[in-house]
Amino acid sequence: MALDIVIMAAGKGTRMKSRRPKVLHRLAGRSLLAHVLQTADALASADGPRRCWVITGHGADEVESAIAGSGATAVRQQPQLGTGHAVQQVAPHLAAEGTTLILNGDVPLIAPATAQALAEACGGRQLALLTITLDDATGYGRIVRGGDGSATAPVLGIVEHKDASPAQRGIREVYTGMMAAPTAALKRWLAALKNDNAQQEYYLTDIVAMAVADGVPVVAHQAREETEVLGVNSPLQLADLERRFQRRQAEALLESGLRLADPARFDLRGSLAHGQDCEVDVGCVFEGRVVLGEGVSIGAHCVIRDAEIGDGVVIHPYTHIDGATVGAGSLIGPYARLRPGAELAEEVHIGNFVEVKNSTMAKGAKANHLAYLGDATVGARVNYGAGSITANYDGANKHRTTIGDDVHVGSNCVLIAPVTIGAGGTIGGGSTVSKDTPEGQLTVSRAKQVSLAGWTRPAKAPKG
Repeated sequence: MALDIVIMAAGKGTRMKSRRPKVLHRLAGRSLLAHVLQTADALASADGPRRCWVITGHGADEVESAIAGSGATAVRQQPQLGTGHAVQQVAPHLAAEGTTLILNGDVPLIAPATAQALAEACGGRQLALLTITLDDATGYGRIVRGGDGSATAPVLGIVEHKDASPAQRGIREVYTGMMAAPTAALKRWLAALKNDNAQQEYYLTDIVAMAVADGVPVVAHQAREETEVLGVNSPLQLADLERRFQRRQAEALLESGLRLADPARFDLRGSLAHGQDCEVDVGCVFEGRVVLGEGVSIGAHCVIRDAEIGDGVVIHPYTHIDGATVGAGSLIGPYARLRPGAELAEEVHIGNFVEVKNSTMAKGAKANHLAYLGDATVGARVNYGAGSITANYDGANKHRTTIGDDVHVGSNCVLIAPVTIGAGGTIGGGSTVSKDTPEGQLTVSRAKQVSLAGWTRPAKAPKG
């Protein structure tokens, strides 16, 4: 049976007070829409094709650019005349039979298991609504049931909050905006929608009454928890959902054995794998794919992205690591920066205000203070002095610096690439080195020191 997934992403999001389309605002480092597309990708069709459609409208060019390469197909809604009108735009593209699952691009945390269960509740035969019971149902469409109105009574319709009577506003079971419908019947119902309501819009929810009139069973599938069905309509709601999501991730990591100093001050914007006895202090941000070995200690307010950190590494506070590998037993920071291509072997020390980019550092190498290593190959046990830099860029091209094993580079040196510093050599402090140096020798390149007797420091002219 074919499964068509329709994601509503045409809204302007006026309350966001932003030029950015609402569905492109970010939660845990990815757009709201990207989260929903990931859920759609995880769904399976029982015995037919699975296709995904994204309905765009406000900021359509930006949204369509954002979904390029996702496998989803964009269909525009111009102008925006309501949720029913939005789905009308995609109706001609839907399969003749099967199930159509409708998700919201501004409801990012819908679980794949919940969406799959909703589609299966439809089964191409019933209209299935995703509902939840809330203490405060303000703003949501209410589920109207027959009989005694209990959870087992048949669903008769959905009434939007702004059109609901005072009695109906007392209903706490609400429609989440997501449903699954038999595709053939959905097309018929969409064609019959009218806009005779307070907003003069075409409501998708009106198809519930049509299903009841046609004798098509209407069932309500309850979401597992409130967080997965919360939508984003304002910066306040986005911030609330961010913290809910981060708390959920923090609790899962705590359950797996990670020590978090404070789960309320933790952000994961990707994936984090860890060994035993790892500790993370407050305010740390993890992005992309991060892997921690055993016994890793991460100080406060570090940002780590796409990195592999070896066993026993200590990362001091305020360190930034991006696209780097850190060997076991290394000490990094505080205030250090490892940029993409930094590959550190075991027991490397990178101290405060040291930046390493596209460089390898062999076992035991040290750069402890105020230094830059870019496009460099650094040997074992090298001691790289404070204030020293590799001058790797000539204004057009990058060049490489090679530093042999057991080299000592003094403070405030400039190594002008391409250059090789021979193993066991020493570079005297304050030297500018532009030629290869021999192994085991001292190389000094600096201006002769001169003292001028009788020199007088300039003085300001007297006032008046």
